[in-house]
Amino acid sequence: MRILAGNSNPPLAEAISAYLNLPLTKASIRRFSDMEVFVEIQENVRGEDTFVIQSTSYPANDHLMELLVTLDALKRGSARRITAVIPYFGYARQDRKSGPRTPISAKLVANLITVAGADRVLTIDLHAGQIQGFFDIPLDNLYGQPVFANDIQNRFDGAELVIVSPDVGGVFRARAIAKRLGADLAIIDKRRERAGVSEVMNVIGDVDGRRCVLIDDIVDSAGTLCNAAVGLMESGATSVSAYATHGVLSGGAAARVTSSPIEHLITTDSILATEALRVAHNMEQLTIAPLMAEGIRRISDESSVSSLFD
Repeated sequence: MRILAGNSNPPLAEAISAYLNLPLTKASIRRFSDMEVFVEIQENVRGEDTFVIQSTSYPANDHLMELLVTLDALKRGSARRITAVIPYFGYARQDRKSGPRTPISAKLVANLITVAGADRVLTIDLHAGQIQGFFDIPLDNLYGQPVFANDIQNRFDGAELVIVSPDVGGVFRARAIAKRLGADLAIIDKRRERAGVSEVMNVIGDVDGRRCVLIDDIVDSAGTLCNAAVGLMESGATSVSAYATHGVLSGGAAARVTSSPIEHLITTDSILATEALRVAHNMEQLTIAPLMAEGIRRISDESSVSSLFD
């Protein structure tokens, strides 16, 4: 087995490598003067089971291109099997036509990854389940629920919790954690006038006098989470914390969270932490390195990945 790392998240790749007790394969990923991506694998990969770790996070297009060129380099280096390990799958929010003459970019990216040479894909908390069907190769979608559930249990031990989905689309994700913790479930009925802007309309469920934990997969502008937190506090919640797998945190998201009623915002290290996240008093990251590493090991050993969540 060989593991390669792109430039999107070196600390996560190194943590996965350390967990598996396997050094990262030497590779040079650099730019020409006009910013073209050039990749050179500096070790023999012929006949090897190879894994490329690369989130397509900011700058999304650069990191996506790095992934594609690396996949092609491995294919031309005669690797036996190539798995694209994409902790954060960018373009996942463009999973359907949102209006006339708009693209389904998640499908386009799936095609690009397949054509570039990937034999399978490993990711975590894919934004929309149907994206698995966009690939004509196997895709393993891991879940961050065990990581979050353990932290929630340790952090709020004994407290009367309500797990809250910030929108109807995330109910499945929130319900799974609520079931694991034996907690009640609430839902935010959200109206979104345009992309990136949301408004809380109603809180469905009893949150009065209880500690609320919001569960989401992606926090980008943080508008949804902050609005939801305000709505929950107005409905009588004693505190609001939030967990999101992928901390995109673009623009002024970190400042928005620090000035909101959110007591803690916990993300994973699927995306490299920004400086704003590192210095924020109410934001932190949990590592998914052991979970991703175990997924990689099981794929290589041809054993069950789904049993990780039994």
